[in-house]
Amino acid sequence: MSVDFALQRLGIKANVTSDQDEIRSADRVIFPGVGEASTTMAYLRHHKLDQLIRDLKQPVLGICLGLQLMCSHSEEGDVDCLGIFPEMVKRFIPEPGMEPMLKVPHMGWNSITGLKSNLFNESLENQYFYFVHSYYPIPEDDSVITSTCEYGVEFAASVTQGNLSAVQFHPEKSQELGLAMLRNFIASLACQVSPA
Repeated sequence: MSVDFALQRLGIKANVTSDQDEIRSADRVIFPGVGEASTTMAYLRHHKLDQLIRDLKQPVLGICLGLQLMCSHSEEGDVDCLGIFPEMVKRFIPEPGMEPMLKVPHMGWNSITGLKSNLFNESLENQYFYFVHSYYPIPEDDSVITSTCEYGVEFAASVTQGNLSAVQFHPEKSQELGLAMLRNFIASLACQVSPA
């Protein structure tokens, strides 16, 4: 697992688990999300992890599908998700004003802007992170959006609400900048949105 390998590079030994007691007792929780939205939501509900994730008090970081599942609804499988963030998740498709030749999935390096979270140092503004996704969270509530990215349309590249944060890009695949962001998450006492 590439997230686990990235944490090892930071000297962090992670425990990959779906055990509720182990998750509750963890200092930090990373929710990478792997697979397809409706299937993964069915897994979370079956194992009662959906409510557990909502109730966690320690810092939580969702990555890629993890971010999408923390939103309210996804077009992927037309499924209601965890509802932590009000954003809707849509598929990249050509729309009025969107570049007609966008490749889906959005795969590669793209810059993020408008950083408003202690996940990011100021030096990460306009820096490039690695994305792989066919669906994107539509910015709906500016108060939870902590960075944005453009790929034909503007979408939320990261969101934060209280102790719960998530990023659409893959920090574990974003070389030193991604490691810097993961280091900030590990070091933070809480993932709060910083004052504007």
